[in-house]
Amino acid sequence: MTDLAAFAQEKGVKYFMISFTDLFGGQRAKLVPAQAIAGMAEEGAGFAGFATWLDMTPAHPDMLAVPDPETVIQLPWKPEVAWVAANCVMEGEEVAQAPRNVLRKLIKEAAAEGLRVKTGVEAEFFLLTPEGTEISDEADTAAKPCYDQQAVMRRYDVIGEICDYMLELGWGPYQNDHEDANGQFEMNWEFDDALVTADRHSFFKFMVKSVAEKHGLRATFMPKPIEGLTGNGCHAHISVWDTSGTTNAFAGDAGGQIGEVGLSEQGGHFLGGIMKHAEALAAITNPTVNSYKRINAPRTVSGATWAPNTVTWTGNNRTHMVRVPGPGRFELRLPDGAANPYLLQAVIIAAGLSGIRSKADPGPRYDIDMYAEGHTVSGAPRLPLNMLDAIRGFDADAELKAMLGEEFSASFIKKKREEWDSFVSHFSRWEREHTLDI
Repeated sequence: MTDLAAFAQEKGVKYFMISFTDLFGGQRAKLVPAQAIAGMAEEGAGFAGFATWLDMTPAHPDMLAVPDPETVIQLPWKPEVAWVAANCVMEGEEVAQAPRNVLRKLIKEAAAEGLRVKTGVEAEFFLLTPEGTEISDEADTAAKPCYDQQAVMRRYDVIGEICDYMLELGWGPYQNDHEDANGQFEMNWEFDDALVTADRHSFFKFMVKSVAEKHGLRATFMPKPIEGLTGNGCHAHISVWDTSGTTNAFAGDAGGQIGEVGLSEQGGHFLGGIMKHAEALAAITNPTVNSYKRINAPRTVSGATWAPNTVTWTGNNRTHMVRVPGPGRFELRLPDGAANPYLLQAVIIAAGLSGIRSKADPGPRYDIDMYAEGHTVSGAPRLPLNMLDAIRGFDADAELKAMLGEEFSASFIKKKREEWDSFVSHFSRWEREHTLDI
């Protein structure tokens, strides 16, 4: 195990950011001098949970964020500082609603059944002006901007710097591109164990925002920051292995529509769990009011939303909620840029384990273009139309709530209902424009 004090001395680190992620995906940290890290590594840094998006009151005792030394990352753009993910503890007990703890619990459950979940994420983002109101590159105006080599090279300083850092950190980045919306980018790195991916996803968002600010820009992972353009997805690629990580339990020929795309029987059941819980899953994978402007969007400037609105699965076809691009894995295309890095992984594992335990059937495979022919599909559930529908769907799914933990689920639902109430109590310009003279 990494000794943080020794790490600081060896690497010339002056400060550690002891970081945790709250229910809404907010990253919280304390900046701790290296001279004090030995004590913090044992006892944790103290936080008032109520002051973050956690379901706590001012009367709660200190919440301690205990750093996980294996996650330590020296900031490539500021080497005197190191970031380290932390596990939240209160009065000697792990905080059940803390997202990283929720994920760790489910990883242990999967391991007890001989399963090791590995994932990768495609975290899309926009580079905007500092005010966040416009695309930063005035020349990025193409109707079909995806893979635009001129546009990506105009932002080479930002994209190249981030990729250099990922190479330096050993993440195995393998491609970067301009995405389907003007001002939008995607950077891919190698898949890994679910907790490693969640920690890297969390750090990636911090790194992208920091590097963008360094260059006088603003990076956003907001699901739909620009009206009329493709939104920010966070597609998750999922495979399950034996506990040694050498044998892919998803790879095989289960026969029928599952086997034809290279999935094993167990892989089919895991997929069945995703399909079974999809309507509830959306509350976690698409957690904001703005999320539903992406998955229920009209056609964008480029001609497609690249986001699902119906619970369907397919082979190598990007118009469905789940795509099986090749043997032994599948891609969940539902999540967006607002998804909490830890809860995203946790809900995937929870739904998948539920499917394996109940031998869930994923239902029929549809190989049609859902954007053009989706109206011909009957019987497939629609995804929630808004955040309130998603919260209600999650609240109605007793099994998924139990899998994620009753305390977490109750806290998440409570805080998200408060967020929805705040949204609907806001008086909008639309209301005045459309109802003032009624």
